[in-house]
Amino acid sequence: MMIAKSVRRHNLKTYDEIQDNLQFWLAKTPEERVVAVEFLRRQTYGDPTGLQRVVRVVKRPQR
Repeated sequence: MMIAKSVRRHNLKTYDEIQDNLQFWLAKTPEERVVAVEFLRRQTYGDPTGLQRVVRVVKRPQR
């Protein structure tokens, strides 16, 4: 799959990057958003083969 190149020119005094990013993500489907979040999560935390399990043993005081 080839990624299309795009170039945009903006006036820096009037350009609102936050609004532009919001419009970009609102144009995506929920499935595309989840895929993007999963991609970023894997970049940050790696790709574990399974869920990390945490076990804590708590002993109750004897009465």
